[in-house]
Amino acid sequence: MSVDAPRIRVSAILRWRDRLLLLRHEKPDGAEVWLLPGGGVQLGESLLAALRRELWEETGLFPPDVELPLEGPVALVDSIAPVSSPRRKHVLHILFAADVSGSLEGVASADAAVGGHRAFALSELDGITLHPPIQRFLQRWRPGDPAVYLGELWVP
Repeated sequence: MSVDAPRIRVSAILRWRDRLLLLRHEKPDGAEVWLLPGGGVQLGESLLAALRRELWEETGLFPPDVELPLEGPVALVDSIAPVSSPRRKHVLHILFAADVSGSLEGVASADAAVGGHRAFALSELDGITLHPPIQRFLQRWRPGDPAVYLGELWVP
């Protein structure tokens, strides 16, 4: 695979009591960024298999043998680094959605890149660095909305 080949990332909008569960990552420069739970699709892995694996690794909420109540895909987003960027990168984000019932007390990550989690109210999303920057979409999206392509959104 070429270094410049696009990477496919599946993630889930996890709704819990009118909030969204996001995961905290820390950049090498110490900057804090937030992501929807999810990760890369491996060669030979279906989108849903990848999402199940990633949600289990990053949240511990959905054991692999439990059926996920997923909707979607609900959105697609391209994150393409500018040509001037020192590191060429292209990620195709495929977003699904699900409701989380019960408590978030059991959220724990086996992924070393995850530095914590938090359930955000929709009104709090504008105050954080979210990758990709889809705050407006998350604030207006409702279950059952048609799938949408959000375009090219890049945050260094």
